[in-house]
Amino acid sequence: MSVLRFNLVQEAFSHKAVPADIPAKKVSDYYGIHVFHRETMSKYLPGNIYNQLLKDIDSGKALNITMANHLAKAMKIWAMELGVTHYTHWFHPLTDGTAEKHDALIQLEESGRVIEAFNGSLLIQQEPDASSFPSGGIRNTFEARGYSAWDPSSPAFVVDDTLCIPTIFISYTGEALDYKTPLIKAISAVGKAAAETCRFFYPEVKKVNSNLGWEQEFFLVDEALWSARPDLMMCGRTLMGHEAAKNQQLDDHYFGTIPKRVVEFMKELEYEAYKLGIPLKTRHNEVAPNQFELAPIYEETNLAVDHNLLLMDIMNKVAPKHHFKVLLHEKPFDGVNGSGKHCNWSLSTDAGLNVFSPGKTAEGKLMFTVFLVNTLMAVHKHNALLKASVASAGNARRLGLNEAPPAIVSVFLGSQLSDILDKMAESTAEEAIQIDPRGVLRLDVGQIPELMLDNTDRNRTSPFAFTGNRFEFRALGSSANCASAMIVLNTAVAGQLMDFNAALNAKMAAGESKEKAVFSILRQYIRESKPIRFEGNGYSDEWKAEAAKRGLDCENSVPLQYDAYLRPSSIALFEQTEVLNSKELYARNEVKWETYTKKVQIEARVLGDLALNHINPVAIRYQSSLLDNLYKLKSLFSAEEYEELAQAKLQKVRIIEQYTDEIQQLVESMVDARKVANKIEDDREKAIAYHDTVEPFLDEIRQYIDKLELMVDNELWPLPKYRELLFIK
Repeated sequence: MSVLRFNLVQEAFSHKAVPADIPAKKVSDYYGIHVFHRETMSKYLPGNIYNQLLKDIDSGKALNITMANHLAKAMKIWAMELGVTHYTHWFHPLTDGTAEKHDALIQLEESGRVIEAFNGSLLIQQEPDASSFPSGGIRNTFEARGYSAWDPSSPAFVVDDTLCIPTIFISYTGEALDYKTPLIKAISAVGKAAAETCRFFYPEVKKVNSNLGWEQEFFLVDEALWSARPDLMMCGRTLMGHEAAKNQQLDDHYFGTIPKRVVEFMKELEYEAYKLGIPLKTRHNEVAPNQFELAPIYEETNLAVDHNLLLMDIMNKVAPKHHFKVLLHEKPFDGVNGSGKHCNWSLSTDAGLNVFSPGKTAEGKLMFTVFLVNTLMAVHKHNALLKASVASAGNARRLGLNEAPPAIVSVFLGSQLSDILDKMAESTAEEAIQIDPRGVLRLDVGQIPELMLDNTDRNRTSPFAFTGNRFEFRALGSSANCASAMIVLNTAVAGQLMDFNAALNAKMAAGESKEKAVFSILRQYIRESKPIRFEGNGYSDEWKAEAAKRGLDCENSVPLQYDAYLRPSSIALFEQTEVLNSKELYARNEVKWETYTKKVQIEARVLGDLALNHINPVAIRYQSSLLDNLYKLKSLFSAEEYEELAQAKLQKVRIIEQYTDEIQQLVESMVDARKVANKIEDDREKAIAYHDTVEPFLDEIRQYIDKLELMVDNELWPLPKYRELLFIK
């Protein structure tokens, strides 16, 4: 192999596990020590201020400046005890990442003396420059003003020397420029609608929370090898590379012993996460070599989203200490599993009742059925919108491949629940619902059991599966912000529950009993939503044809998938729930189309450079060595002997010439297609052009490069190969 590649591989394989520097303490001794949570607040705030603050936060009331000043003073004292010198408003712009601007905790007095200062105004609001963040045209470059405002439902935390304050990010004219603002609104909408639904069965319910448990998949590669792969460095994935003879086909990596280097990385990662109150619970090897997963205990959705984004940040900071780079791209390596971020979602009341657990009473079972069926209806009505919420250039390369769910949204319930719903749809209200002389409700239909985790099997090809007491939305990509999917899911369910509540109130106002009215509505919903239910193999061609017959969204073009946000039904949903207005929706789609275009554009530029300046020259050099060898053979052997010996080498020379010529022509055609697409001004049309006319070249060019990799002398090949990248020692 080349000297550079040889040295890098030797360096990568010589790395030993770096012991994580973790104090010998119980996790409970340091868990959350860098978080200004309620227990910490109580130590730094007077009792009356603390109690009033909790009431204001829990009720969603805006903090007055007096209360904010008390809180800021306490927060400053606490943070400075941890060595903090700066503060920042930490927010989620439309980039799938986070943003922060650090300001020092100082103030200059008239005498010129510097003092440490932090007040309520600085806590509540800041004015970061909004001009350079994606806004979809809401803000022009010359209109720089945007505001970040504290989200008191997510506690402040300390990273290094900086106090981080989770905030929303809005424009000067009030439109959301971030993910957190609509997420909070979606959570509020589903909470309000679900609480009203719950009160039909349990009048004491005051609040319903949206809960999320994400599962974060990722790859680790050695930093030395990553630095020798421009495609990994700039695109997050390999744009070329023939798969190794052995990859994941033996299933020997999945749940196997975690490599020692990785264990030490995970130990330090968990330590840093625990200090920030991120409740990591599970770690394990995933299916593909070098692929791993981390999962936390479930939390309230807004906090869980913050924690996931924070964890991805910590991963990137901790990994270099162990000579690793973290790959969060959805498909960094061809031929093996991609990485997703499974979102386990549920709703629970203020008394801790999970609405997706049937319970033991008839009322509880009926309420469970109401929430189950309404969720089916929400997913059925808005399956295209849910798919659009997880669509991206990276995720398009993952969905439908190697255990990832297909790019068609369907719901898996398991045979038991499906049979129960089918029976309900065929029954009369009298058959299904009976009330004994004492007025106690009894459900005969299906004898809905108290579902345990093993009452429903798992279907790994289902993008939206019921898994015992929650739904698992498995289609989100590894690098994405969970808020994207959670905004749509919570909004869709909120809108559906609002419709159900209105229908039920109308029937009851007309004199129909609650039980019969519920059954009548549910029976209609079960029949209407049946097309979304699918228990079989989501990878099969038969399912693709069947899904189209059922009217489910089967669009494969990412730019066209985004159109689902702008359908009249989607705009009506977001406006009904007051989560996003039409102006914000159009703006967000502009950002999505522009982001898609830029990602494909970057990949095309990187691939063109690698193909023409790295791969073709090496292939031609090897071809020249073959020709030199042929000339030497010709001088040593007779014409007949030479003819026999030269055939194989001549064929190889011809093939290399063919492949390098194809690469040259394809790269030139790809550049021409880019030039044509770049002249298109409309962001949607440009994204479509990049999808239809530029992106196909990526795979076409790759196939010739991967063939050359198998032919060219290993000593000449310039880039680390899959067999070197994918196996950590």
